[in-house]
Amino acid sequence: MDTYADLVFLGGRVVTADAEFSVASALAVTGGIITAVGGRDDVAPLVGPGTRVVDLRGATLLPGINDSHLHGCAFGMATPPLSLDLGHPAVSSLADVAEVVGEAVGRVPGGQWITGHGWDTGYLDECVADPSRLPSRCDLDAMSPDHPVVLYSFSGHATWVNSKALELIGIDRHTVAPPGGAIVVDNAGEPTGLLHEGAQALVQNALPPLSRQERTDAIKSTLATLARLGVTSYTEPGLGPGGDRIMRGALGAETLDVYRRLLADGELTARLGVLLLPTGMASTAEEFARALTALTALDAPGDADPRRLAIHGVKIFADGIVPNKTAWLHEPYAGGGCGSLCVGGATDAERIAGIDVMIRHAHAAGHQLGVHVTGDRAIDTVTDAFAAAVAEHPRADARHYVIHGDFLTAHSMKVLAAHGFGVNMNPTIKWTVADMEEEFVGVDRAAYAWPYRDAIDAGVRVASGSDAPVTYPDWRQGVATMVLRESKAAGRVSGPDQRIGLAEAIRTYTIDAAWQDFADDWKGSLEPGKVADLCVLDGDLLAADPHDIPQMPVVLTVVDGQVVHDTLRD
Repeated sequence: MDTYADLVFLGGRVVTADAEFSVASALAVTGGIITAVGGRDDVAPLVGPGTRVVDLRGATLLPGINDSHLHGCAFGMATPPLSLDLGHPAVSSLADVAEVVGEAVGRVPGGQWITGHGWDTGYLDECVADPSRLPSRCDLDAMSPDHPVVLYSFSGHATWVNSKALELIGIDRHTVAPPGGAIVVDNAGEPTGLLHEGAQALVQNALPPLSRQERTDAIKSTLATLARLGVTSYTEPGLGPGGDRIMRGALGAETLDVYRRLLADGELTARLGVLLLPTGMASTAEEFARALTALTALDAPGDADPRRLAIHGVKIFADGIVPNKTAWLHEPYAGGGCGSLCVGGATDAERIAGIDVMIRHAHAAGHQLGVHVTGDRAIDTVTDAFAAAVAEHPRADARHYVIHGDFLTAHSMKVLAAHGFGVNMNPTIKWTVADMEEEFVGVDRAAYAWPYRDAIDAGVRVASGSDAPVTYPDWRQGVATMVLRESKAAGRVSGPDQRIGLAEAIRTYTIDAAWQDFADDWKGSLEPGKVADLCVLDGDLLAADPHDIPQMPVVLTVVDGQVVHDTLRD
């Protein structure tokens, strides 16, 4: 035998995620490529003196997981020790948050900024008891009168600051929010310390930008976490000048440079796809066009292996999110209002025209488009704009997609399917917010949110992502949620008619996520000739109770034939 395998797996459930979703029992890897899939007899001739033979003992071998929407640098910055953990169950009340901030005040020099991440009114006792009760600067001031405090919500669409931060930022009752943003005020017209959507840029302008070392440390922390979870590929959905003022610049252009350096140094232990972000959470069509033209240098291919780091296109923000009542809906929220597009413009018609111009401009320039859009009216607007752009500038296989797509309509699904477009959904967000959303849109609409079943049945390509740091990047919980549709807080079923099967759920994290990356011909399934990106899950995933899937350990992760996580040898 001239060439023996580097790795051989035997005695397990090899879930190929191929077109037939076939299941084998053995697989071989040679030189970073899958060279055989089948039974013991198919791989036995490839075993040589240097081959590592892994007896799976009934464990499940999967394609490496592709988290198709994950803010890698931001996730690292949002987790300890780089940020205070304010997510559930670390904190359960506004009082808990104040206590955590007070402890931080005792650890850092006077005047230093204190940052935290993850607060969610759906899991803070005072806000759950009274939905009108929102976080306020008054909750923080007693604990931190002299340290400016900046606390990012789990969604990234709201920021909570104390009075010292408002003072340093220069926000008072006379401050006008940027277009598409909101400065929440009390009955007396004074800022409460809550900033929504584009108004968060006011905070970012005042914060010291992240250093190159901080970015590097954050990304390395994320890569280590992803390796432990079996994630071998992810999409950074928005790096560029539009991210320079989001989370201290974690989504800025310099972060892309850090990724390139990590790859050059052999430290990028997951494959990376990137959407460039020309402008932030709110802009005019004219601002977008100017920024898009200036992205030429960032989009240059350079020396990077495109299978390890690739720029796929650009990201646009079309509207906000349901919990902030900034998603643009056909029917009003409970309590009134329908939200709006976050594009510059004085009227809905002007904003629709603006998003249409932005999409047509980016499409004509040859970019793939990923558009953040959550409300049903906004989604219809975006999908129609996709179709109009393709009609005006025909281009084969553009693979544009809507990001989140919480309230996809039958119309939008039909348009997406007809043109070969996709949707990137977030099952772990569904799991997190299912109960809370009932307060904003009612039981029926909350149950429908993230309609996996309808989208797949309509022929739309569906990929799944965590949107970390919005949620923890655990695909196992995502799979369980797609199959069960149970909520995190109450465990209640939310939208049982939108459940999908296990095989369909796995595809959204593997081959269909690879499709989003224009990479389904070389990754995303376990087939000879494809790259050896692998994930081993202890136990038989196909026979497991879905409730048990989130606790099934990932015991081995392989990227390009190289082991990056291994507890089998511990």
